[in-house]
Amino acid sequence: MFYRPETGHGLPHSPFHAIVSPRPIGWISTRGPLGDNLAPYSFFNAVGYNPPQVMFAGDEKDSVSNARDSGVFAVNVVEEAALARMNATSARLPRGTDEFTVAGVQKAECSTIDCPRVATAPATLECRVVQIVALLGGNHMVIGEVTGVHLRDDCLVDGRFDVTRYRPAARLGYQDYAVVRDVMEMRRPDER
Repeated sequence: MFYRPETGHGLPHSPFHAIVSPRPIGWISTRGPLGDNLAPYSFFNAVGYNPPQVMFAGDEKDSVSNARDSGVFAVNVVEEAALARMNATSARLPRGTDEFTVAGVQKAECSTIDCPRVATAPATLECRVVQIVALLGGNHMVIGEVTGVHLRDDCLVDGRFDVTRYRPAARLGYQDYAVVRDVMEMRRPDER
């Protein structure tokens, strides 16, 4: 099968989301004029190392507009144990509704920015907005520089952040998710 996105695929669901997978989930928390907001984004990733930078992308709803207005956002890592609560925060609720409260997610304050974070997340990245890029189709990509990092103590093992301690969740296609359970180490040929 071959198709051009502009002419359609003829399938009941778009295969694009399933092709680009697994995708990490950025559980984005923001604070805006109407209160705190928490929403998952599977169009999220790290985009730079020095200084550390991340991005999330979506339509102009609470997270993007709050990040634009406040200049900050936080990325909370989603673990297997939080999948149901994360999904609850994906509901389209009226502006000003606090998804932390709706989903029963424990809230804490960030240290370097004026923004809430998920208190029990394995890790949280506190970010200052660097740039917001308008994308085709009305979406926006928010790029942020990481200004602070929270690591849950039980996820640190021998000086490493150990993903096997919390099992990160990822988005696949359609309504499908995955959880990392198997981890292997593979060194580059020049690192042996």
